[in-house]
Amino acid sequence: MERVFRNSSYLNAMSTTGTRTKVKDVNPQSGMCPICIKDCPFLCEIGLSTFRGREVLYPDPEYFGDSTASGLKDYGLDWSHFNILSRLIGAEGVEPDPDKMLFPNVNVESSIGGIRVKLPLAIGAYGSTDVAKKYWDGIAVGAALAGVILIVGENVCGVDPKSEFKDGKVIKSPEMERRVKLFREFWDGKYGDIAVQTNIEDQRVGVDEYVLSKLEVNIIERKWGQGAKAIGGEIRINSLERAIELKKRGYLIIPDPEDPDVQQAFKDGAFKTFERHSRVGSPTKSDVIEDVEMLREMGAKVVTIKTGAYRPVDVAWTMKVASEARVDYITFDGAGGGTGMSPVPMMNEMGVPTVYLEAIVLKAARMLKEQCKFVPDISMAGGFIDETQIFKAIAMSNFGEGPFVKTITMGRAPLTAVMKASNFCELAEKGKLPKEFVRRFGDSPEKFFIMADELKAKYGDKVGREIPWAAVGLYTYLDRIKCGLKQLMAGARKFRLDLIDRSDLAALKPLASEVTGIPMIHEVDKDIFELILGSDSDEMDKYF
Repeated sequence: MERVFRNSSYLNAMSTTGTRTKVKDVNPQSGMCPICIKDCPFLCEIGLSTFRGREVLYPDPEYFGDSTASGLKDYGLDWSHFNILSRLIGAEGVEPDPDKMLFPNVNVESSIGGIRVKLPLAIGAYGSTDVAKKYWDGIAVGAALAGVILIVGENVCGVDPKSEFKDGKVIKSPEMERRVKLFREFWDGKYGDIAVQTNIEDQRVGVDEYVLSKLEVNIIERKWGQGAKAIGGEIRINSLERAIELKKRGYLIIPDPEDPDVQQAFKDGAFKTFERHSRVGSPTKSDVIEDVEMLREMGAKVVTIKTGAYRPVDVAWTMKVASEARVDYITFDGAGGGTGMSPVPMMNEMGVPTVYLEAIVLKAARMLKEQCKFVPDISMAGGFIDETQIFKAIAMSNFGEGPFVKTITMGRAPLTAVMKASNFCELAEKGKLPKEFVRRFGDSPEKFFIMADELKAKYGDKVGREIPWAAVGLYTYLDRIKCGLKQLMAGARKFRLDLIDRSDLAALKPLASEVTGIPMIHEVDKDIFELILGSDSDEMDKYF
């Protein structure tokens, strides 16, 4: 646990807010320089807050709309504190034949809430923040091609400047229509699907009914929280007129855009953006059950819940109520990162980190199963970027009868892939690609996207046009994860996703073992180890 306490020095200097200290040997408790001087030319958290106040609670506003953010804190326990155990003898899910035990033969398909996916992934939720809107083409088409679930986040209809309302209910949102349509243009109708996430604001203006009836969306995801924050969704608005419009639509806008003094301060340049906040809820059991029934009556084929890194008692309550309401699946999002705008101190210091959270969720799931209660499928979220973490999270959830965790939900990483792809394609058009990049990979998207030929063989001239290069970038990134997951599973001699289990993992530190119940490496196979060495060589096989 030492690292958790040692890294408090980040408190006064964070890249998230663009702050730094004059010296590196800061006070380990406060993060302040041992000697603070008047003429210091740098802005630490204290210094920047002196001038910008509440603005410093959030990631650097200069990059809003073109960035994602996360916490910096080391929680002392993460997926790196477990190792995947490889096998030599035997195989599951395929005949133990060298000609068949090839990693491309591994099946990584999964199903969550009845939705089949080509690999165990959902991506999102990408809501009303500008970064989602700007890069949606690449996100939507890439997700559809990859055969995964894509989640449209909260507040899209409410923030869409072209939305139309009647009697307080949305009847048209061009932005929502665009998001759904782009995914479905390249969706095969078999793998993955598009989900729409709705919060309290969305429910009030009838987003559920609109997307189910008018856009024929199949999946509604109720938003209860996320790992980055335990308060409602937030965005920045750089227009006074937009701020006033959103206030009239019922949102909380800070500062008040209708206040004459605030308007003058904005025009004078004292601040450049307004904050838009969403309300938070406090669900009750009866409300949840009635809500799920109502959504199904409206036409929702799948009803899910997205919840955050809340304390253990809230996890227990969520699992219990979701079981009684027969929610199809729940996404639990561990602390501390988000795709849009979240308070930096909250990302660092509030919530249950992902590994701890999964351990709590699994305890609840097992207790419900022991009581013969309905157990919703689970998707875990919170800092996932690659196949090693995905393997560990799913394997940890399998106690012998199949995994409780059916998919992993990723937010920041897929968006980063799309942003990176977009940027390098723009550089290629301008002839400004880094020389070393050109030397290694080529000077055009057709050359530097390794999956371009495969997609062109299937979609022809659509690649680079209807299929934007940013989508090719996301597809390529997800293909890497798919291939890497197959390799790991082949190494564990498990050739089907539902076969990986807790026996495929070992803890590397006592805390990891204590929290999850996964044994330390030196404890794995201890009894069988001794039986094998103490038995007749002709009897060894019976222990495998």
